[in-house]
Amino acid sequence: MFKYFKCSLLVTILGIIFAYFWGEHSHPGSGFMALFIVAFLSILEVTLSFDNAVINAMKLEKMSDVWRHRFLTWGILIAVFGMRFLFPILVVAAFSGLTVIGVTKLALYDVDKYAYYLHEVHAPLVTFGGTFLLMIFLTYFFNCNKETHWVCCIEKPLAKLHCIKYIDVVISLIALMVLQHFIPENQKVAVIMAGFVGIVLYLVIDSISNLLENIAEKKAAMLGGTAKLGFIGFLYLELIDASFSLDGVLGAFAISKDIIIISVGLAIGAMFVRSLTIYIVDMKTLKQYLYLEHGAHWAIGFLALIMFISTRIEIPEVITGGTGLVIVAAAFISSLIHNKKQLKENLKE
Repeated sequence: MFKYFKCSLLVTILGIIFAYFWGEHSHPGSGFMALFIVAFLSILEVTLSFDNAVINAMKLEKMSDVWRHRFLTWGILIAVFGMRFLFPILVVAAFSGLTVIGVTKLALYDVDKYAYYLHEVHAPLVTFGGTFLLMIFLTYFFNCNKETHWVCCIEKPLAKLHCIKYIDVVISLIALMVLQHFIPENQKVAVIMAGFVGIVLYLVIDSISNLLENIAEKKAAMLGGTAKLGFIGFLYLELIDASFSLDGVLGAFAISKDIIIISVGLAIGAMFVRSLTIYIVDMKTLKQYLYLEHGAHWAIGFLALIMFISTRIEIPEVITGGTGLVIVAAAFISSLIHNKKQLKENLKE
């Protein structure tokens, strides 16, 4: 197991050292407090993103070794610098009218003002993430080809709704229209636009991904190999990670206003999530534990709901992360029970 997490451990050691000296540099005597915040944010990120690791593993199983490696190298740079640092700055710049350089200076030297602007764009940000995740949830369960069900009384009827064209889009749009009634007038347009972008972006990426996957499968069948995804699969994973990270990035400012400390803490957590993803793929965990995939998608559905609610009501990160963790844990336990039953039946035969 160590080989899967050695890079994460190295990043943790380097991050802790950097955080201590950055804390001492920013506020002499606060080095150990910076270490505590980094450790807390790292654990929070892993807790929030455990279901993300399961979803990533599903897609990563279909990717080539080259793109798996890039997911751990390029992907972690995008996840840490792009989503945890640059993306919030770009969004604040877009909505505040300030330049990107100006917002970057605020993030580094006037954290209270930056946090204020980030709070102002909270609703559109989480709406974008919420609609994207809701589409993932609905697409997974509205599937008539899905034969295995965990919560049968709900999942079986949902699978039958697959015959209604674009039912997932319709439900997502209804959710967005309901949500905008609870949004202040000055933010309604931004929230609706962000929600539309989340839905459209998912449809575009998912359509291209399915198209390329079908082409790859046909080529693989002709050559007698296995279909592998490349750049589109990578892009799909990064967008999923982006949606998952939005809530964590915004919530992190309730713990610290220092964007450097936040980035270090979230970077360590993101690295462990990626290592966990590779571990799940190589150990074929999804095949061993039948309902883990279902639990991860239920957790995604609840996370989308929590994101929508958080546009008006502040929800503690403990609840956000704890909900997903409990659902995935329940799916894992159900899988263990199923495996024991299967073993007993095989022994009887």
